[in-house]
Amino acid sequence: MEMVSRVSGNISILELKGRFDAYELKPVQEWFENNTSVSNPKLVINLAGVHFLDSSALASLVQGMKRSRDKNGDLHLCNLQQSVRIIFELTKINRAIDIFPSELEAVKAFNE
Repeated sequence: MEMVSRVSGNISILELKGRFDAYELKPVQEWFENNTSVSNPKLVINLAGVHFLDSSALASLVQGMKRSRDKNGDLHLCNLQQSVRIIFELTKINRAIDIFPSELEAVKAFNE
């Protein structure tokens, strides 16, 4: 899996590409740890390049959401491929984490 991390204003963005599964968790968990160490963390994860994720990846995202909300921040997801979106809908995680069609919309939602 490829990871690209960047910052837009006060929003940390992580773009993932490839398979997001148990073998790829550590760098994502480290990114969450680094970016939730501040108060009011605003996080966006762009999943446009992710074609597969497993239950451990889902758990990691939910944990990241909880960590950010514990610090009065939030986590937004964006650009889900249809196969990934279906997993979020079947597990009903889409009701807990805000999902946006584009990165721009995910970022803008923090400013509204």
